[in-house]
Amino acid sequence: MAGRLVESYVFDHADLPIVEAQTLLALPVVLALEPAAGQAPRLCLSRDEAAALAPLIASDLQALIPQVGETRLALAGALFDQTELLRPGFPVWATLEELARRVPRVQLDSVVAFGSHDGRMPAQPLEPSPLFADGPMRLLPLSLLAPAALGEELSAQLETQLVGRGEAGPLTADWLMRTLGIRLEHVRYLSRNDLLALTCVQYEHVNLSALWSLLETALLTPEREQVSVSARGLALHYAQGRVLTQSPAQWLAAQTGDAVERAHGFAGIVFELRQYAALLDAHQLPLRLRSASGDAAEAGAGYLLETLATAAAAAAAPVLFAHEAAGLGVVAVTAAQRGEAGRARVLAHGYPLQPSALEPLMRLLAARYGIAAELHALGRIMLDDRGRLGAPAAVSH
Repeated sequence: MAGRLVESYVFDHADLPIVEAQTLLALPVVLALEPAAGQAPRLCLSRDEAAALAPLIASDLQALIPQVGETRLALAGALFDQTELLRPGFPVWATLEELARRVPRVQLDSVVAFGSHDGRMPAQPLEPSPLFADGPMRLLPLSLLAPAALGEELSAQLETQLVGRGEAGPLTADWLMRTLGIRLEHVRYLSRNDLLALTCVQYEHVNLSALWSLLETALLTPEREQVSVSARGLALHYAQGRVLTQSPAQWLAAQTGDAVERAHGFAGIVFELRQYAALLDAHQLPLRLRSASGDAAEAGAGYLLETLATAAAAAAAPVLFAHEAAGLGVVAVTAAQRGEAGRARVLAHGYPLQPSALEPLMRLLAARYGIAAELHALGRIMLDDRGRLGAPAAVSH
């Protein structure tokens, strides 16, 4: 790609017109960096650094696939976790492609590089989050804008060539290590499909194939619905841009076995749901609780809430009880009133999916029932005489 124009940019892309006079197809690619153990690179390259890296990447890709020389290569000088790239609508690539299309006065066979200026990338989706900075692999997004006549052939070449021969050239790898000040075990190019396949394998390896089936649908065919069942038997349903999950209490009600087995299984389900919630949040796919009516139940920042009954005005004030499990802390909060025949009348179950969510969940329930945000610890998962998630008939002091 010697002799091709290389430019770096920082601007408010909303102010620029789209300048393409021909139809261009965007082919997403990524440069994957695997740092040595204990080393983490910074998140962004400056404009000058991105501009210096761009011709090295361009040379690597054209050596693998000569037709790359007929495209515009766009590079974002930012290092992402795969969860940040694999989000519905692929916002990082979509932003990179839009910026590349809006660059004025640049011929097609060129390289455009976008880096940080005063610590900021030119668009918010190109800003990696420090929350994912410790991941084992860092990904630098690229996009090839190709004429429609070339796009299909080039896409096929990317899929066949990168998976087998996609190691970055020594000049590129050396530049990255010197500039980032870290040692890299591997540096290689992947197509977006390669990244999807790699992530699929990783999730299946840790028994999260059900989650992957939901995520894959949301990424590739978001208009479809997908039903899945987790490894522990929790029913999940993707539709209309979100995932609906079966309530852990509903799952528990369908189980058999003695109280100890059922309580242990319930704790396992909540643990699994927390895993799903954390990963779905990282991929920016909303998780909601499916209510008894089949609609989405209430959700907040890090918790899910299902309402089972309204409070009886003539009964004693509701009380909040904490179901606990070893190693997991509070796995559920039950709001209950004293009912008839010495039984508790359960009003709602809430599930904190992260530690910081317990307090806002308590505040919400306290405000709903007009009571103090006081949680009565049970020290265990309490089941009623039918083996369902329950509560004491009265508060023990």
